Amino acid sequence: MPENKSLSGKGRVFSRSTAIVLVFILLTSLLAACSKGDDNGSGADNRVLRIGFLYSSPDNEQYLRQQYTDSFELLNPDVEIQIVGAINYDDQRYEEYDPKKEQPDPYEKLKEMLTGKNPVDVLMIDLGNMKRLVKDNMLKQLDPYIQNSEFDITDIVPTVIDGIKDAGEGSLYGLAPTFSSSALYYNKALFTEAGVPFPTDGMQWNDLFTLAKRVTKGEGQERKFGLALSRYGGDPFYDTQNYAAPLRLKTWDDKGEKMTVDTPQWAKVWKDILPLYKEKIMPTQKDMYPEESAMEDGKRSFNPFQGDMFLSGRLAMTIGGYDYIQELERAKGAAEKNKNVTAIDWDVVTVPTFPEEPNVGGSIYINNLMTINAKASNSDDAWKFIEFNNSKEWAKLKSRSTYEMVSRISFLKPKEGTNFNIKAFYTLKPVPPSDTDISTLYQKLPNIWEVNQYGSQLFLEVIEGKKGVEEALKEWQTKGDALLQKMKKDPQASIHTMEGGGVSSVGVYR
Repeated sequence: MPENKSLSGKGRVFSRSTAIVLVFILLTSLLAACSKGDDNGSGADNRVLRIGFLYSSPDNEQYLRQQYTDSFELLNPDVEIQIVGAINYDDQRYEEYDPKKEQPDPYEKLKEMLTGKNPVDVLMIDLGNMKRLVKDNMLKQLDPYIQNSEFDITDIVPTVIDGIKDAGEGSLYGLAPTFSSSALYYNKALFTEAGVPFPTDGMQWNDLFTLAKRVTKGEGQERKFGLALSRYGGDPFYDTQNYAAPLRLKTWDDKGEKMTVDTPQWAKVWKDILPLYKEKIMPTQKDMYPEESAMEDGKRSFNPFQGDMFLSGRLAMTIGGYDYIQELERAKGAAEKNKNVTAIDWDVVTVPTFPEEPNVGGSIYINNLMTINAKASNSDDAWKFIEFNNSKEWAKLKSRSTYEMVSRISFLKPKEGTNFNIKAFYTLKPVPPSDTDISTLYQKLPNIWEVNQYGSQLFLEVIEGKKGVEEALKEWQTKGDALLQKMKKDPQASIHTMEGGGVSSVGVYR
C-alpha cells in the first residue's frame, strides 16, 4: 500500500507538471500568433495582399470580397486580403455638390495607389486605364509569370487575350476572369413570315440594314420593325455613337478644345443611320411607348413587355447583352402558364462589322482586369491571386452566372434547356480603348455633355428634313468649337451663357 501511495503521488506530480508544460506551450503559441497578427503581415507565415479598385467604400467592400477574394482567402489562410479604393464613395456621399470644387482625377488617384507609402499589389481596372498605366511603366508584364508557372491560357477566349494585348502594346499586363458582351438577337418567326433568310455570323452593316428593310412591314400599331441597335433603342443620336464605336471616330480632340465632326467619315455615319429612322425601319421612343395604345376602354392596358419591342414580337432584330437571355427565358416560362404571353423563338449571331475593322465589334467589354503593380511588395501572392481567379476551377464555379461570361472557353456553354449560337458573343475583338482620357475630361469640363446634346438636336432636325447632313455637322462643329473654347477659359461655362442662346436655337431646352 505505501508503495502504491508513493506511485500515486508521483503520478499526481507528473500530471501537474505535464499540465503546466501544456499550458506553457499553449500560451507560447497564442503569444506567437498574436505577435504575427500585430506585425501587419510581415511574418513569414502571415502575408498581406493589398488589392486596389478605382472605386470602393465600406458599403461595397463586402460585395468585392464575395466576388473576388473570399474563395482565395479560404484556400490561402496565411494571406490576409486588404481592399483599397482609389476613390471612396463616402467622401462625396454626404456633401452638397459644389460646381467650383475640383473633383478628384480618377487616373491620378490610381497612380497614387501604385506609388504611395503603402502601395497595392494587385490593381483591378478596365482596358483604358490599363493602357495608360502600361505607357507610364506602372504595371508588371504577366508573360514571365505565365511561362514560369506554366499557366495554361490556351483555353482563354482568343479575342479577350487579343484585346488585352492590343491595350498592352502586344504583351499581357493583365488577365480578366470574366467579360461582358453583346450579340445580334433575331426573331425567327418574323423572318419566316416575311420570307427573308435569317441573319448570319460575320455580316457587314450594309448587309444588315438591307435585311432589316426587307423584314419590316405593317402600319401603325401593327408595324413590325426590322432593327434596333439596343434593347432600349429609339435615340437616333445615341445610335450614331454606338454604330461608329468600332471606327473610333472622335467628337472632339484629346484635349477637348476643338470639334472633329465636320468630316466625310461622320457624314457617312449619319447618312447610314438617317434612312433607318426616316423609313421607320428602326422604332422611335414614341413607337416603343405609345400613349394611345396603352388605353383600352379608358383603362390602361397591361403589357409586361412595355418598352421591349423584341419581347413584344414587334422587332425582328436587336443588339442585346448576354444577360438578355435570362429575360427571354423568363418570358418563355411565363408563356407556358399564361396564354396571353407569346414566347419568342430566337437565336443570335455576331454583331455586324465594318470593312475597315473586319474583326472588331462594338460590344465586348473587359472591365475587371487583374494587374500587378510594378512596385508591388508582394508580387508572388499577387500572381497567385490572379492565377487562381483565372483558373479553370474558378471558371467552372462562375460559369453559372447569367450576367457576365467567363473567359474560359471550356465553360462557355448554353445553360441547360437553352440552345443558341453562344460563339456569337465571343468571336469579335473588343474596340481598342481610346487614347482620350474621357473620365478626366468630364471631370475638368462638367458641362461638355451639352456639346453632344447639341449634336443630338441637330440630328433630329436632319431626320425631320429641316437640315442636310453636311449643313448640320458644320453647324455642330462651329457651335461646338465656340463652347469648347469658352470652357477652356471657364470650365463651368454652359451653352446658356453663350451669345445668342446657343442650343436653344435648335430646341434642346424647349
